[in-house]
Amino acid sequence: MTDAAIPLCIDFDGTLTANPLQLELLLLLAKQSPVRALAARPTDRPDSTTDVDVLGLPLRHDLIHWLQNERRSGRRLVLVVNGDRRIADQVTTPLGLFDEYAWVDPRGGSPAERKRSALVARFGEQGFDYAGSQRSDQIVWKAARRAVVVGDTALANEVRRVSDVEQVFPRSTPSISIWMRAVRLHQWVKNTLVFLPALLAHTIFQATVLRSCALAFIAFGLCASSVYLTNDLFDLAADRAHPHKRTRPLACGEISPAAGAWASLLLLLGAAAVSAALDLRFALALVGYYLLTCAYSVRLKRVALLDVMVLATLYTIRIIAGAAASNVPVSFWLLAFSVFMFMSLAFIKRYAELESTRRTERPAGRGRDYSAEDMPAIMSLGSASGLCAIVVTALYINSPESQAIYRYHHVLWLICPLMLFWISRAWMLAARGRLHDDPLVFAVQDGVSLVTLGLLVVIVYLAI
Repeated sequence: MTDAAIPLCIDFDGTLTANPLQLELLLLLAKQSPVRALAARPTDRPDSTTDVDVLGLPLRHDLIHWLQNERRSGRRLVLVVNGDRRIADQVTTPLGLFDEYAWVDPRGGSPAERKRSALVARFGEQGFDYAGSQRSDQIVWKAARRAVVVGDTALANEVRRVSDVEQVFPRSTPSISIWMRAVRLHQWVKNTLVFLPALLAHTIFQATVLRSCALAFIAFGLCASSVYLTNDLFDLAADRAHPHKRTRPLACGEISPAAGAWASLLLLLGAAAVSAALDLRFALALVGYYLLTCAYSVRLKRVALLDVMVLATLYTIRIIAGAAASNVPVSFWLLAFSVFMFMSLAFIKRYAELESTRRTERPAGRGRDYSAEDMPAIMSLGSASGLCAIVVTALYINSPESQAIYRYHHVLWLICPLMLFWISRAWMLAARGRLHDDPLVFAVQDGVSLVTLGLLVVIVYLAI
């Protein structure tokens, strides 16, 4: 029989899609109820109102391109859908790729056994070709005329023992640069805040203090990267709908959810191992940071105003942890400055996100409790928080504590206009739609910000 007479049956889950659908469903279930997710059975699904956006899933574009060529040559393509007919309805018409779909009854036997039974009953033994990606699919390939394999060389060699392999689509291994993007290595700049208490106490260049701060920096970096991966796993659907976040490795399918989950666990264990070499107070601060960040990722970031307060708290915890690691008393002035300044930066981040979605005409604030109508209020609250941070700085400069540490403390007054310039400029750039990233990450990439930071360092040096 010719290829045109033999249908090519393509498994949807994990073959046409880069990620197994069940993993995506399990992540949604975990987001709704972690307890239910731990006790979930393979057939458990989230509520229908929050079901997976099938067309938003990352697809195997190399396979799709090949299938398009095969269809143009007259080959009949059949989508194999296991259990949920809604998937076929969402996929077949918009893609315009499949002639029909084969529905597999979700009851009785393993998924591979059910697929084999359904296809053999419909097309007969050796009456179809099959494209799959699971080792368990070998019983389906054995019943097929030819095999199309989506997987590594080892899987392809196993399939060759039971069927004639027509085509192999190898899965790519994520590169180091992809993993660096996934763990947000550039975001580690935020963790330099652990050096701040020792720097302001003028003890940073003591060998033991510098070592402790360096370990604290690494521990927070590993912990934060673990949380970033966890957050991305929970936010797959929202990230895919975002104009910038949709390119994140987990959202676009460059890294599988399973690999992301394992990497998150290993990073967390690494953070725990590093923190064991430091003070118990630091370890407690790190645990508090992790728990609060997880709560933020799962729920708190969707509560307006509370989300920015939590972000400011997370920044402040870094400072508290740095003080614990370097055995420096944490200053009331530094904590007050941190809360107000990072509240302002958190508001800038929210404003920039809303501005970005507004300019791209996407639904504003998806996954957040904000809308475009909130932008004026966000700007007012954020600007006021930034000004409060400058007022705290001015009060500190005039305080007995400042006079006791700095010989020429009056020089510190130059800090205030510099800070006023920087925070005002950041808000203007956000309003113009030119600030797309986290404000701190933007600052280390922005020439004007780096010059401002350099001037601040010179001013503090002259005041000592």
